[in-house]
Amino acid sequence: MTDTLEAPWKPKYNPWLIALTVTLATFMEVLDTSIANVSLPHIAGSLSASQEESAWVLTSYLVSNAIILPISAWLSTIIGRKRFYMMCVTLFTVSSFLCGLAPSLGMLIFFRVLQGVGGGGLQPSEQAILADTFPAAKRGMAFAVYGMAVVLAPAIGPTLGGYITDNFNWRWIFYVNVPIGILSLFLTNRVVEDPPFLKREQERRRGIRADYVGLGLITLAIASLQIALDKGQESDWFSSRWITTLVIVAAYSFAVWIVWEWHHPNPVVDIRLFQRRNFATAMFFSFTLGIVLYGTTFMIPQFLQVMLGYPAVVSGEALAGGGFIMILLLPIVGTMVSHVDPRKLMAFGFVSISAALYYMSSIFSLTMDFRAAFLLRTLQMVGLAFIFIPQNILAYVGVPREKNNQISSMNSFVRNVGGSIGIALISTSIARIAQQRRNLMIAHTTPGTPAYENMVGGLAQNFARQGGGASGATRQAYGAVSFMIDRQATTLAYVQVISVLAVIVLCLIPFLLIMKRNRPAVGDQSVIH
Repeated sequence: MTDTLEAPWKPKYNPWLIALTVTLATFMEVLDTSIANVSLPHIAGSLSASQEESAWVLTSYLVSNAIILPISAWLSTIIGRKRFYMMCVTLFTVSSFLCGLAPSLGMLIFFRVLQGVGGGGLQPSEQAILADTFPAAKRGMAFAVYGMAVVLAPAIGPTLGGYITDNFNWRWIFYVNVPIGILSLFLTNRVVEDPPFLKREQERRRGIRADYVGLGLITLAIASLQIALDKGQESDWFSSRWITTLVIVAAYSFAVWIVWEWHHPNPVVDIRLFQRRNFATAMFFSFTLGIVLYGTTFMIPQFLQVMLGYPAVVSGEALAGGGFIMILLLPIVGTMVSHVDPRKLMAFGFVSISAALYYMSSIFSLTMDFRAAFLLRTLQMVGLAFIFIPQNILAYVGVPREKNNQISSMNSFVRNVGGSIGIALISTSIARIAQQRRNLMIAHTTPGTPAYENMVGGLAQNFARQGGGASGATRQAYGAVSFMIDRQATTLAYVQVISVLAVIVLCLIPFLLIMKRNRPAVGDQSVIH
């Protein structure tokens, strides 16, 4: 049966105009999560900071962004979604301008925190606006527009950031947000509106005491977890008392927060939604795909730069093919999702991603060229197009429409947390597996054997011809052999991690049986069966 018998609400303006309006600011925000990556060396040099210190330009944004995501639904309901969205755009735009003016690293990090707070509310607000603006039968195409922004922005971010930094100044990667933000504010004020049921929910909550304990617990948990994930590998994880303390604080805060929110009459996050099978399964998929998507987005440029010596801009271009193939496929999937069982589309997507990762592991090597890396990313993103839209649609099935804000904010939150955990796990796994592989290879590299002595002798002769003495050439030869072993061990570590990711994605298919499919219905949400 339907969740409500009330007639569906229709916006005053064309829904597609509203979709393009809210997508504009979201594209700007997602772009900013990756555009600064390649500019860190320039920022560090300009502000007299070390590379480690400049990394806080990224970390500070991610931490504040992650904190605001789970509470954005509550803020939207209390303040009003349109007003909250416009406040986020304003804060993001103003803080972007201030980031460009920052005279020191400390000020830049402070303004990045503000920028992350403003940007964190944009993605979930847009998803909720789209879910309310479009009827269930047309929601697939609406989420396709959103998906194009979310996928294309990080794909072109490193390339655009490198171009701006090389040809202008790193400060312009922040200044470019200003005119887009002003345009977004103007259009949002004109065409976006809050639906009547959201206004009634706002009136109902007026006078209700805010859940400050829940706010404090989730803020402490997310901040501790994000900092631990970002800095864990640098500090050798649990060998560092600081990282261990952060993880314990995060785990304890999350546990207390869950119990508190479950029993609170007006929680910041309605975690009781996880009792609904579609919502819980969709969040599980979002978390897992966050690990895979963000993890491979981290791996490919790192391998191209560190192992193959590609410039940062070129390594960023290797990701662009995935963004463009998503732009082509998302509208097609958005149309198909109204006629084909979304669970079947997702099953195809999981198989496709798993096959692409398996193929990626088979050709990932030190002889891989740019074209192969470009193709690998493109093939991987083909499958994601068949997962992104159906997963978003099925998450809303059977949930009252006044909970749309909760669904959208939680979806963005678990995906980002999955991404942070994925990057941390993958970077650590690569380092540890590479060390194990190196030890194994060294154990089988025995001095005195003919193969080993022939290799060292041949390298020593080459170095001697280049002008080095006999003893110096021999030392260089031993160093070269050690360098070759390190490169081969690291490459094998990448291959092993990618193979594990392929198996993980394939194992997601049986969980589709838990979900119920949607059927467009009269009213806001979908009928389930």
